[in-house]
Formats: sequence, structure tokens, C-alpha cells
Amino acid sequence: MPKIHCLNNISAAGLSQLPDSYELTDNIEEADGILVRSAAMHDMEFSENLLAIARAGAGVNNIPLDRCAEQGIVVFNTPGANANAVKELVLAGMLLACRDIVGGINWCRENADDEAIGKSAEKAKKAFAGTEILGKTLGVVGLGAIGEKVAYAAVALGMKVIGYDPYANPSKLASIAQVTDNLGYLYEQSDFITIHVPALESTIGMIDEKACASMKDGAVVLNFSRDTLVNEDAMAAALASGKLRCYVTDFATPGVMKMEHAIAIPHLGASTAEAEDTCASMAAQQVSAYLDAGTITNSVNFPAVQMDARPAGTQRLAVLHANVANMIAQISGILGDAGTNIANMANGSRGDWAYTLLDLDTPVSDDSLNAIRALEGVCRVRVID
Repeated sequence: MPKIHCLNNISAAGLSQLPDSYELTDNIEEADGILVRSAAMHDMEFSENLLAIARAGAGVNNIPLDRCAEQGIVVFNTPGANANAVKELVLAGMLLACRDIVGGINWCRENADDEAIGKSAEKAKKAFAGTEILGKTLGVVGLGAIGEKVAYAAVALGMKVIGYDPYANPSKLASIAQVTDNLGYLYEQSDFITIHVPALESTIGMIDEKACASMKDGAVVLNFSRDTLVNEDAMAAALASGKLRCYVTDFATPGVMKMEHAIAIPHLGASTAEAEDTCASMAAQQVSAYLDAGTITNSVNFPAVQMDARPAGTQRLAVLHANVANMIAQISGILGDAGTNIANMANGSRGDWAYTLLDLDTPVSDDSLNAIRALEGVCRVRVID
């Protein structure tokens, strides 16, 4: 009976996706799989029982991916599961930046005891007047699951869209948006710029002094991806000088809280009931598919590998190993020498790591399993009956 440990509160909708044969456990040492949201795992020691970790969300900065790979622990995430929730908050961020809604709400609260607040509001409201998004240009940096949804929603609201993503299909969004390979052009043309890229060496600090200087005067920057994508000193200076109108971010850092004309939101991008249910359901399904059938989908440290359902009378062998030459030949040789026939096989690689699934006509012997485990570069061997 597979056992699952939840490091964070995981939605009941997600847990309901686990097969009835699974058991939730409070003892992490006996867990075959872990479901996690934001809990920090870098300082954790993992037991030999642990086969998989699933992050109910897209970011995996809280998980030691390399160490997990070395120990034969497959790490999953749920890309796109919270895309709609983030998209909706980006739209809200644009409206908050255009209209001083927060200032108006605060004024109403501050004047709550005014018996003539309605009349007073008519005089006060001019201080909170703003602009509309209709007809404005939105630059979308990163055309993944979230960026694409934001682009379509913006067009539906009457905006023009310029998209940038060096890794996207050139035809992506071509029917509704102008897609450019020139990030500087996007900065120059956009009234709003929204960032939807991961935090990589090439993207950290990408919104720097040079980027801000190239943006249209009075532009609004929205960051609902990672706080480190924006150089806070450069952003603070651009806001203080009036070069940029507003910075809207889902990351309330000390630096942001000192900025003029910044709107900070407490990381609410994926904080909807629907997104939490979808992320948890996807995570649970991926873990159970791996534990029960050896299938890997949406792993961030091993390749995606799938095979059809195991034929009756066969045994499935799953081998996680280094992506090196001759590994499959060595595995096949050990099985062949023992007279074990391979009925079906699938293999994939990702960076330094690879994964091989084999359906065997006869049960594999302990001697063969031990010989495969002893191969240099093999980090996990598992029999799935």
C-alpha cells in the first residue's frame, strides 16, 4: 500500500485523486511520495523509501532537485494548473495601476463617519481619476501557459498585444498579437509590460536600469513571476523620477515597500480555491501514475517517459540512471544473460539523467536486480508488479 505524506495542507479535491489503495501518513520516513506546496525542503534528509515528490504549483525553488535526482527521487510540478488564477490577478493589477481604486477605497474608509459622505465623495473623487486600458498596448514577456492566457484576455478587453519569447513557436499568438524577437522593441512600444518567465541566470535582474530607460514614458510594469526578475534599485529610481507610472508586483519585499508608486500584493497569484484544487489534483495524479505504472509526466529532474498499460503476465522494471553511453546495453545484457526476455521498452533522457522502463516476460531475479543496481550511474531500480 503506497503511503503519501503532505508537507503542506493539500486540498481535499487533490487528495481525492489518489487511488483508494493509498494511505496518508504523518510519518515522512515511511512515505513513498510527498505532496508539497511551499515548504522548504533543502535542509531535509530523505529516506530510502521516498520515490517521488510532487509540488502543487509550478515553481520548485524549495526542492533540492539535483540531490533528489542523485537519490533516484523523481520531482514533479504542475505547470499551467494555476495559469488562469494568475492571469486574472494580472488583469486586476493593470486596473489597479490605471485607476486609483485602492486610494479611493481608503478615502471611503477614512471618511466613514461623514454623514454626507456621498456628497463629499463627488468632490474628492477627482483625486482618484485614472485612465482606461482599452486601446493600450500590452507587452507580454514569456508566452508560456500564463503569458498566453494573459495575451488572449487582453485582446478580448480591447488591448493591443506584443509578445516576446525566444523559445516559443514563431506562429504562437500570431492571429491575435504581434510577436517580436526584439525585447527592446517591446519595451519601447508597450503601455503595460507583464513578465512571465522563470528565474534563470539569463532572466534574473532583466528589468534593470537599461530596460527601464528604454520603456515608454509612463509605462506600467507588472511582475507576477519572481521577485528577482526586477532590479529593485533600478525600478525605484524609474518610479521616483516619473519615468514609469507604476510597478505592480505579487512579491512584497522590503525594497518594494519603500518604492513610490508601487502596488504590492502578498503573493496571491495562485491563491484561489480552484487553482489549489487543480494543482493538488494534478500533483496527486502524477505521483500515483509514477508509483503504480512507472509513468513520468511533468518531472523537473527526469525525462517524461510513458508506456502503454503493462500486458498481463509481464513485470515492469523501472531504472533511473545517469545519461551515459552504453547504459541500456548493460541493462539488457544483464537481463539477457539471465534468460529474461524484454517484451517492451521505453527510454528518455533529460540533461544528466535518464529513465528506462522495461516490460519483462518473466520475473526478474534478485541477482539480476542487484547487478543492475551495481552499474555505475544507476541511482534507483524498482520492480512494478
